[in-house]
Amino acid sequence: MRRSRAFIPTTKEAPSDATLPSHQFLVRGGFINQQGAGLYNFMPLGKIVLEKIRTVVKEELDNAGCNEVQLSFITPISLWDRSGRSDTMGKEMLRISDRHQNDFVLSPTNEEAMVELVKNRVTSYKDLPLNLYQINTKFRDEARPRYGLLRGREFLMKDGYSFHASTEDMVREFDLMESTYKKIFTRLGLDFRVVEADSGAIGGTGSKEFHVLADSGEDTIVVCKSCDYGANIETIFESEEEVDALNEKSYEELQTKQLDERCTCGSDLSFKKGIEVGHIFQLGTKYSSALEANFSDENGKPKPFEMATFGIGVSRLVAAVIEQNHDEYGCVWTKETAPYMVNIMISNIKDEAQSTLGEELYLKLLGENVEVMLDDRKDRFGFKMKDAELIGFPYTVIIGKELENGLVQIYDRKSKEKTSVKIGDIYKNIMELI
Repeated sequence: MRRSRAFIPTTKEAPSDATLPSHQFLVRGGFINQQGAGLYNFMPLGKIVLEKIRTVVKEELDNAGCNEVQLSFITPISLWDRSGRSDTMGKEMLRISDRHQNDFVLSPTNEEAMVELVKNRVTSYKDLPLNLYQINTKFRDEARPRYGLLRGREFLMKDGYSFHASTEDMVREFDLMESTYKKIFTRLGLDFRVVEADSGAIGGTGSKEFHVLADSGEDTIVVCKSCDYGANIETIFESEEEVDALNEKSYEELQTKQLDERCTCGSDLSFKKGIEVGHIFQLGTKYSSALEANFSDENGKPKPFEMATFGIGVSRLVAAVIEQNHDEYGCVWTKETAPYMVNIMISNIKDEAQSTLGEELYLKLLGENVEVMLDDRKDRFGFKMKDAELIGFPYTVIIGKELENGLVQIYDRKSKEKTSVKIGDIYKNIMELI
């Protein structure tokens, strides 16, 4: 992409309500803009990042044997009445009526709709197990939407649902999805923890959350320093007031608070702040029984499906990456999530030698399917450099005054190091870095 043709409206000013780095930098960097309270548009850069995350999620799920579908965003409220959740979801569920006075909801999640999709279409134990998922829009009418993409009302979510003939097979799939989610977050370059969690309004008897570690995280989790144990404090402290008080504390404040317990492995436990980006649940027959979704077992007897459900906050991950990877200048994208890997910056567009080299390198990288931006704007070098740091290109090739000596510079966004490279070696160096 040529920067002179790109729609990337960067700005020096952050929204007045933006208190977190991801909110500030995603708006300032021209990734998103606010449409209303908790409602955000994804501009070209933001859309690229969103799709790259979506692709990683889809690839790993498909590799695990899951089937992608797409359900209607609007669901008849009668399904929620039958499951008993039309009351328990409360005001977070936005209800609407059509011209015929039929009642619907903007889907906050889709357990009921997916059960209805499978009901009477999967009728025998021979057709099981089955794992269906979608990556689709959801809406939850948050009382206090805040923190940009981390707590919006409309968001992109991966929600999956598995159907089984036995509890044992459901647990097997639950474990498979846990390992699959680990692959997803590892590919995205994130430092995360898997923790025991409260099932909340979704229900079921067992659930685990996936938290991206970030000092700004809303949730407080307890992790072991030696083994994989982790838990949301909601599962440890019985008092809701104590949980709320701990969640209100900053990461620094939590480091002064000592637990009275040690891990079962004998090591110390510590508090961390996390951003919940995934949640998996063992549902049992909670929804299949309520919606009378049955299959015939080996003896021909009808039984309700054993179920599990699996969610990932895809649009939330855009912000979570930046909460974990940023500095005072802007975004520091991981390689798997960067909108463009290489930014070629022509310091003086009027300099024919600089422009010619920039154009040649740009076309060569395009030919190798490298995600590359050519900054061919007439703006000052300092302005373009600040823009590049704000957006967070992993590598910027600076074609400037050193060209007279046969050199260009490669700027590494993460380390902030500039390396001088001979013109003849620049392509080789870039390909080695990416």
